[in-house]
Amino acid sequence: MVGLRAEQGEEGVVLDTGAPRLSWTVADAVAGWAYDSYEVQVLDGPSRVVRGTDGVLVPWPFEPLPSRERLCLRVRLGSGDPDEEGSAWTPWSEPVSLVVGLLEETDWSAEFVSPVTLGGLDDGAPHVFTDFTLESAPVRATLYLTSHGVYEAYLNDDRIGRDVLTPGWTAYERRLRYQAHDVTGLLRPGANTVGALLGNGWYRGQLVWPGNRSSYGDRLALLAQLELEFADGTRRVIGTDPTWRACPSPILFDDLYDGERRDLRRSMRPHEYASEPVEAVPGDMSRLVARRGPAVRVIERRPALSLLTSAAGATIVDFGQNLVGWVELTVRAAAGTEVTVRHAEVLENGELALRPLRSAKATCRYVLAGVAEEVLRPTFTFNGFRYAEITGLESLRIEDVSALVLGSDLRRTGWLETSDPDLNRLHENVVWGMRGNFLDVPTDCPQRDERLGWTGDIQVFAPTANFLFDTSGFLAGWLEDLAAEQKPDGGVPHIIPDVLRDVDPAAAAWSDAAVIVPSTLYTTYADHGVLVRQYASMRAWVEKVRSLTGPGHLWTTGPQFGDWLDPTAPPDRPDAAQADPAVIATAYHARTTRLLALAAATVGHGEDATRYGALADAIAAAFDAEYVDPDGRVRSDCQTVYALALCWDLIADEDARDLAGERLAELVIGARYRVATGFVGTPVILDALCRAGRADLAHRMLTETDLPSWLYAVGMGATTIWERWDSMLPDGTVNPGSMTSFNHYAYGAVADWMHRFIGGLAPAAPGWREVVVRPVIGGSLTHASAAFDSVHGPISTSWRRDDRGAVRLSVDVPYGVGAQVWVPGHPEPVHVGAGRHEFEGTALLP
Repeated sequence: MVGLRAEQGEEGVVLDTGAPRLSWTVADAVAGWAYDSYEVQVLDGPSRVVRGTDGVLVPWPFEPLPSRERLCLRVRLGSGDPDEEGSAWTPWSEPVSLVVGLLEETDWSAEFVSPVTLGGLDDGAPHVFTDFTLESAPVRATLYLTSHGVYEAYLNDDRIGRDVLTPGWTAYERRLRYQAHDVTGLLRPGANTVGALLGNGWYRGQLVWPGNRSSYGDRLALLAQLELEFADGTRRVIGTDPTWRACPSPILFDDLYDGERRDLRRSMRPHEYASEPVEAVPGDMSRLVARRGPAVRVIERRPALSLLTSAAGATIVDFGQNLVGWVELTVRAAAGTEVTVRHAEVLENGELALRPLRSAKATCRYVLAGVAEEVLRPTFTFNGFRYAEITGLESLRIEDVSALVLGSDLRRTGWLETSDPDLNRLHENVVWGMRGNFLDVPTDCPQRDERLGWTGDIQVFAPTANFLFDTSGFLAGWLEDLAAEQKPDGGVPHIIPDVLRDVDPAAAAWSDAAVIVPSTLYTTYADHGVLVRQYASMRAWVEKVRSLTGPGHLWTTGPQFGDWLDPTAPPDRPDAAQADPAVIATAYHARTTRLLALAAATVGHGEDATRYGALADAIAAAFDAEYVDPDGRVRSDCQTVYALALCWDLIADEDARDLAGERLAELVIGARYRVATGFVGTPVILDALCRAGRADLAHRMLTETDLPSWLYAVGMGATTIWERWDSMLPDGTVNPGSMTSFNHYAYGAVADWMHRFIGGLAPAAPGWREVVVRPVIGGSLTHASAAFDSVHGPISTSWRRDDRGAVRLSVDVPYGVGAQVWVPGHPEPVHVGAGRHEFEGTALLP
């Protein structure tokens, strides 16, 4: 069986290219079978046989498709002539539908339109619409649309699609996504109405600090183009222009941070209001792009776990899980009743802990219409919460409350399970932290007045993210925004999209995302195209740092975040870390320069590969000479600096490297196995211990429960990853620092180590075409399993140790993948191909 996919998108989603790359996986292949050719066929159209064995993002085999083209495609694999009798070709794959978007500016005839007087900053969400009449229903109808602000579109009385908070958040001045929907079934002969509600969203709502609104413009606007095709071959286009109208809506206020206010006594039907004209407003069509990754949607519904009564007597709903999304209520009450929903991640002294929200009000208010049963939920906001306080109702039934989980609708690809329930809960916390923060951009946190795409957070977390979910399109699109926001001198802003425009765009570990994130995408997905697209950005960033370091190669200038939120830092000094910022900065300069050299070789820039490889060697030598003593001591002598130096090969002398490993072990033992690293050191500390030959200490540190440790939060009831090791103090009070989030995935980067060392599953070649299976069995663990749905198909491992130390190891490998299997207790690896493989080995007992 062959599974086919085009680019990184979901089937049927509009493509931003007329030459989409194709990928496929092979399931249930017969042992010994291999293909050296593939045939791609357009249903009711041409086919082409291509010689080749690769099945990941292969070039489009036909002439490029024009805008608006729709077709179905299938593939089969084999060798020889497929028409010859007895040739060994697979059956055809299931067909996949492709839809090409509007590729040229001239494809757009519609204009951006905005209400003339409605839709002011505090006026609520306007409805922009038009009426039209059809003599007959079309055989095909496609609605293309986007907005300044966020929108929810309707055709007649039907909501269009499942996406929410569209068009999402991009570098709006340079890149604005549009969406396309097949609306053929929603149209009817006679009168029709098409339109959309417009909300403030990221375009005009509050961002970062109180009062910082209208970051991209002060007027909401809609761009919509409805294209109709009829049975007689005629076409009609209905696009936004000054003939459209605007009217109010039930949404009286909306803001991503502060919430929403809605009067349900007001109608959603635009014809029940007096309407006003709209006017055309400027809008650069060259910005318009189709999305690469999936949209934000409701991805899960969770029932309430329990109803609590606060210390002040209010009703609080506990959903049992810190999540991101909406509270949905089914209510029965008199007209004019006002229901208020406030959100928080944790309780403190029996009440919602609101201080971590800073200025964000995170409050939704509804005035009821008084009908028999009303469903309350917002449209143009989202909240991070586990608890919701609900006031205004005489009574509330637990079955009438649920949480709708929002996030980019990413496909789950990675799993890990162990014999330790606490480690399983930790891993689940990482998953939930990612689900909540991968909401159109990779945000740092989803609850307070921030929710920004901090580059440092995603830089450290990207390998974990790429394993857990298919981020190929999501992060590729975000990287295009990064390149669009990059400064002319190569500086990379600390957040993408960039709304901190006056901040120096050069900080180690944060701005280095320009190089590290595309490198991780290539490792996971073998996406040569992402390196090609991002190469100029990657190179510009390394050149920017080279200009700051000069001939000595040491990065000692400018402000740095350093090892952000080191556990020794005081509550209001998150940058006050043990690690010398210059040591961190220079280490990252060596790391990203090395990755740039590898990228240059991959995309065919041979001279750059040689040049940057030599530069990386020179930076590493300068680091070694300046910051490493002959006895292996690294300047500032803390866990983070040793971890970086060991993992990134920054100590040349073997004896000094061994001594550095011993010193790191001493520091860990001296800290009683507790973590002493911030955002920068945490992702590599366990790897460094393994490189130092102390995997036992890595296991011991991971399973430590005293503060600071990963399992401290688990013991305190955490269901996501915290921003601080001590976001909640042992007495149940909230850390007084301003940086106190209970859903902040950066420290969850440890899951990457768990996948590779506990599950024993790691990539050894781009796209996981080669894998290393090498579980490091330690601590009290008796079994573990890991699974990853790679671009070649599912790969999985499972091991179990008995009370005598005997280990049984199982490995499943898909077609096209080779595995290097290190059986516990065996000195050399075993090389295997596709199929299920069973091994027996031994491991030391704890």
